[in-house]
Amino acid sequence: MDLNQRLTSSYYKTIATVNEPHNVYLVQHQTTKQICIKKVLTVYNSSIYENLYNHPVLGTPRIIAYYEEDHRLTVIEEFISGTPLSEKISDQTLTEEDILSYTQDLCLILEKLHSMEPPIIHRDIKPSNIIITPYNHAVLLDFNAAKQYRATAEEDTVLLGTQGYAAPEQYGFGASSPQTDIYSLGVLLKEMLHACHTYSPRLNSIAETCTKLDPAKRYSSAFALRKELLSSDRKESIPHTPGTVSDFLPPGFRSGTPWKMLLSLFGYLMIFYSCITLEVENATGAVLWYNRILCFCMLLSFVFGSFNYCNVQKLMPLCRHSNKMLRVSGIILLDLILSFIPMFILVLLEAFR
Repeated sequence: MDLNQRLTSSYYKTIATVNEPHNVYLVQHQTTKQICIKKVLTVYNSSIYENLYNHPVLGTPRIIAYYEEDHRLTVIEEFISGTPLSEKISDQTLTEEDILSYTQDLCLILEKLHSMEPPIIHRDIKPSNIIITPYNHAVLLDFNAAKQYRATAEEDTVLLGTQGYAAPEQYGFGASSPQTDIYSLGVLLKEMLHACHTYSPRLNSIAETCTKLDPAKRYSSAFALRKELLSSDRKESIPHTPGTVSDFLPPGFRSGTPWKMLLSLFGYLMIFYSCITLEVENATGAVLWYNRILCFCMLLSFVFGSFNYCNVQKLMPLCRHSNKMLRVSGIILLDLILSFIPMFILVLLEAFR
């Protein structure tokens, strides 16, 4: 926290207030025009920000400058663009794939924080402190409640954190440790699962282990939790090579779930039967069979687009929109586009018949 740090922070001009009660502002560098976040903290651990400044952690905002004056710490940090996880939870736009991805991202961040010397315990993992970037990765914000782990500490002397997410030890029942962040991450996992329509019961079991009252009964580390998350999804537990046969299995058969496979088989047989028994006025022989085949392709295109076959929905950004109505509209539009080619060929056949 030298004079250079203070001078650097003076180059930033406040352009908007993000949170007045907590002294959080949007600022812009007067020369480079870079947008950043400025925080003025009255409760803080300066060594946390010093450590993060000297050893940036991927998945957290980069500390650009900081200085201490009049018992207050001013921090200039990287502005992270994206959507708060709290918003995605409220909109109930999460899928099981999203939940696994975000939780694993957070585990990787915690692995790095907990492996620092001394380890940094975040102690305030909650939806509003997590931003989902446009590339669908989770970023962990706000180290105001963080502390450095001391194995010899018997209990926390100051309660910092958020009620509902804070582990029991944060209320004076023990000392914060890496398992403290595991607890908060487990509460977060439960909250995400409640906002998801369908998910594996195994994920709920993992969340229950994370939130055991006794820290010793939780996962021993963020790495152990991430490993468990990977093994909970069979597709992730085995090293995956793009282009394998499983990538091209039709919707309903990719999960390997018997009832889904049986139901899908019945659906595909119904589509097949409807198409081979299709009768077209004044069409016989090869022309009739062209109509039947193209009709079959058109119906399959709706299935493949709706169920994201080979990740085809990535072609239509609306399919991943946080707004449910826009997301459904994107899938319908994609289905129409995919069915256009066989429909166009069908029209040409009709024209030249």
